Amino acid sequence: MKLRWRKIVWMTGITVGIIILIVWTTNLWVISSTQSRVLTDYRHLPDSGVALVLGTSHRLSNGDPNPFFHNRMETAAALYQQGKIVHFIVSGDNRTKYYNEPLEMQKALIKLGVPATAITLDYAGLRTLDSIVRCKEIFGQQSITIITQPFHSYRALFISDYYKVNAVALVASEPEDERATRVYAREYLARAKAVLDLYLLGTEPRHLGDKEPIQI
Repeated sequence: MKLRWRKIVWMTGITVGIIILIVWTTNLWVISSTQSRVLTDYRHLPDSGVALVLGTSHRLSNGDPNPFFHNRMETAAALYQQGKIVHFIVSGDNRTKYYNEPLEMQKALIKLGVPATAITLDYAGLRTLDSIVRCKEIFGQQSITIITQPFHSYRALFISDYYKVNAVALVASEPEDERATRVYAREYLARAKAVLDLYLLGTEPRHLGDKEPIQI
């Protein structure tokens, strides 16, 4: 009986070790292959581009404003005012009529001085992969600036590379609190899953549909 339990413990340890190694290796790959294109200075961007703003809820589970959301919107609006971005694709989840990330992003950007005519809503950005692929296949964009926080930007750029989208990320500031730490921890697993989705599982967007090319 003891021998059997030792074998179970040994196999469990080996399995956990392999999982940790996979997560570490895939994170290293994702970050090292993209970090040179994670920008903090808008002056490194070309003028008059299109930006993909990746969605998140505008409020936290406790009802407080989500700093991730608001920092992304402020960064996007600043780029518009600087003339670096002339059009935005706001891409996020619209799972129910009570939860609509793209609409909330549009409302926030308009309040910050971005005209509605400079905003395209993508209601089918259910995941980062979906947002990137739809940006190219539905909205016809081969070159984009991605707006999100640094921790998320590596994965977004990694997916862009796989689909041959010429992308850079202009990052919004990251909040420093316990909730943010939990978000970062989840991202380690999300990067590993992105590698599996792209190179092993062949995961595709859940929705594509008719093309809606953006002309600027």
